[in-house]
Amino acid sequence: MQAAWLPARPAHCCLPTVASPLMKALLMNQPDAASHPYRKLPSLEPETAFYWTAGSRGVLEICRCQACKRYIHPPLPSCPACGGEVAPEAVSGKGRVATFTINHQPWQPGMEVPFVYAAVELAEQDLLYILTNITGCDPEAVRIGMPVEVCFEHREDVYLPMFRPAGEAGHA
Repeated sequence: MQAAWLPARPAHCCLPTVASPLMKALLMNQPDAASHPYRKLPSLEPETAFYWTAGSRGVLEICRCQACKRYIHPPLPSCPACGGEVAPEAVSGKGRVATFTINHQPWQPGMEVPFVYAAVELAEQDLLYILTNITGCDPEAVRIGMPVEVCFEHREDVYLPMFRPAGEAGHA
């Protein structure tokens, strides 16, 4: 049986049905387990570094148009609504789970499963989503509409924005 995440292959294809861990890592643009198990860290590019490092100050920053005041995520060089200049601004870090999935597949050796991957709608604006993990609770407890708040996973010089159930302070 072919792995669900692999594209369909013709019957005459000679590739193995189940991909090796190295093949999975290459296809998913992940490092091999020996170099960094579990998470590949984002590059700190000039356009997005603020997002990945604001957690060092305990805040979540999202781009906001300086003209029409609309929040924009992921970051863009200008506002898609009015063309205005954008700049990062701190937001409350509060939101709600808009949708989610519970993943039981350990995509890399050492990866803890199950884990929740979710779209969190931030409180500042309708349809302002962050794709993230929900932590600090049993995956089966996550529900659509559940209030959540940001927390950060610190890895090297990056602070990965995660979310936990609102009011669960102390979990990082």
